[in-house]
Amino acid sequence: MAVSTTRPSISPAAAPLTEAKRRIVDRLKRVDDATASELAEGLGLTGAAVRQHLDALAENGLVASRPRPVQGRGRPASAWALTDLARELFPDRHADLTVELIGSLRSALGPEGVDAVVAERTRRQLAAYRAALPPTDAPLRERADALAAVRTGEGYLAEVVDAPDGDGLVLIEHHCPICDAATACTNLCSAELELFRDVLGPDVEVQRTQHLLQGDQRCAYRLRATA
Repeated sequence: MAVSTTRPSISPAAAPLTEAKRRIVDRLKRVDDATASELAEGLGLTGAAVRQHLDALAENGLVASRPRPVQGRGRPASAWALTDLARELFPDRHADLTVELIGSLRSALGPEGVDAVVAERTRRQLAAYRAALPPTDAPLRERADALAAVRTGEGYLAEVVDAPDGDGLVLIEHHCPICDAATACTNLCSAELELFRDVLGPDVEVQRTQHLLQGDQRCAYRLRATA
């Protein structure tokens, strides 16, 4: 079972694992938790070496220790388990699955069916965004910042900055967690543009100025108050 941790961590991809650390991570993936002694015995390593590797893994936010209850008297042992961040170290085909599902929907329901699915997703997003954003009579910056916070929570790494020419604001999304899906179904991108227009209100003009799928490094949207 993975353990959540709020400790700032670097990406596992930025710190390739040695063979010994990989063996420890793989072992912990197979069990709920394990003490350093149990890992050392199971992997044929010394206790000192295992503890050194665990400290390094913990420093990168990949493992965390927790007390293991003991029967009767005695001091609880410190057991180690993988954190949520460690999931990145194992294969993840969710993007491939999403693309496959989009293809299956298109084959089974036709383009109209896919459009209906995207429209339903957008409807749900709109309801959630409206609940999270201030009313449409709030200052544009306040609305835009709230939208960026929601999008960041969804993995888009969004921020709002002043437009370079001073005309309005720019909502920048530095990452797209649905890039593969959007490539397979471009309706997702057009739906998001309309979503921003709806949730920000009729007094805001929204124009996409950078688009990841068009070869840009990120997606960006110019926001101008029209009233």
